[in-house]
Amino acid sequence: MSELVLFETIKGEHGNIATITLNKPKALNAINIEMIDAMQDCLDKVEQDDAIKCVMISSVEGKAFCAGGDVVGLYHSMQETAQGDIPKVASSFFTKEYKLDYRLHTFSKPIIGWGDGIVMGGGIGILGACSHRIVTEKSMLAMPEVTIGLYPDVAASWFFNRMPANIGMYLGLTGSRLNASDALFCKLADFFVLNEYKDELMEDLLEINWSDDVHADVHSAILTHADFSQDEAPISNVRDNYDDIQELLEGGSLKSVVDNLTNLEPQSKWLGFGQKGFLKGCPVTYALVFEQINRAKHMSLKQVFDMELIMSTRCAMNPDLAEGIRALLIDKDGQPQWSVQSVDEITKEQIEEYFISPWDKHPLAEM
Repeated sequence: MSELVLFETIKGEHGNIATITLNKPKALNAINIEMIDAMQDCLDKVEQDDAIKCVMISSVEGKAFCAGGDVVGLYHSMQETAQGDIPKVASSFFTKEYKLDYRLHTFSKPIIGWGDGIVMGGGIGILGACSHRIVTEKSMLAMPEVTIGLYPDVAASWFFNRMPANIGMYLGLTGSRLNASDALFCKLADFFVLNEYKDELMEDLLEINWSDDVHADVHSAILTHADFSQDEAPISNVRDNYDDIQELLEGGSLKSVVDNLTNLEPQSKWLGFGQKGFLKGCPVTYALVFEQINRAKHMSLKQVFDMELIMSTRCAMNPDLAEGIRALLIDKDGQPQWSVQSVDEITKEQIEEYFISPWDKHPLAEM
C-alpha cells in the first residue's frame, strides 16, 4: 500500500467504516498514478469486506482535500514524447484517473467525500463522484484548467450540464473559485458541515444500526450535522451574480461569449476575479469548453469519460498544454505562448481533431 494514501477500517457497533485518506500535504494532495492505484486497491478491500458499510474519503489535515492531478509529471512525459505521438505517462494517468472516478460514481456502497480546503480539477473529480459530498467552511473549489491549456475534465462535461443554466460554461471559461454555498448551488456538493463536526459524524456512523438502505442511513447521519452547521454557511457568489452571468453568456456563439467576457466591466469583485482568470486562459480551451458542454448534453456518464479521455490525450499531443504548465508551474514566468491568440484563428477542423480517437481500441472500452 502506498504511503501517499492511508487506509483504515474502524470497527462499529453494527458494521465497520473504512477511511481512505490522501497523504501528500506538501503537494496539496495532488494525485499521481501511484495514488490512483492505491485508491483502487482500497476500494477492492471495501468491496470484498461485507462488514464495511460505507467509506469516507478525506485528506490529512492541511490546506487541501486535493488540488488536482500531478500536471508537472504530465509535462515531463510530454517533453519526452515526439510531436504528434501519444505521451504514454499522460495517457496512462488520464486512463487510470477516469477509471477511478467512474468506479467512485458507480460504487455500490456509500462513499462520503469530506471536501475540506482546496478542491480543484482532479480533486473535484473525486469529490464529485462520491455518493455523499460534504463541503466545509474552508472549502474552495475550482476547475482552472483554462489557465494551463487543458479543459475541465474528470466528468465536467457531465456535471456542467447539470448545473443551473450557463453556470458550467462560465466556470469552465473562467476557472472561478467556489465556496461551500456555491458548490451546493452548482450541485457539486450535497451538504455543508463545519469541520468541528467531523469526528462527531464518524462517531454517529459507527453507532448506526444499519438498515437495508445504507445510503439513507448515511444521509440521515450527515443531515443532523448539516442542520447544526447551516447558519455558518457563506454567501453564494454564484447565486448573487447569477443574472450577470446569464447576460455574459447570452448570444449563444463562442465568439459572442468571448467578446462579452473580454469587455466585461465587473460589478463585483468575484466577477472581476473570473474575468482575470478568463483573460489568462488559452483560446483553444475556450473552444474546447464550448464544444464539450454542447456535445455532452445527452451523453451518459460512461460516454462522457470516453470523450474526455480522447480530448485529454489530444491535449497532451498538442503544444498548448505543455506550454501552459511550463508558464505556470515550471518556469513560472506567467507568459504562455499559446498556439493561437484568438478564437478567430481556430478552425472547426482543428477542434474536431480533439474528438477523434488516437487509438485503434479505446482504453476505456471495457470499463
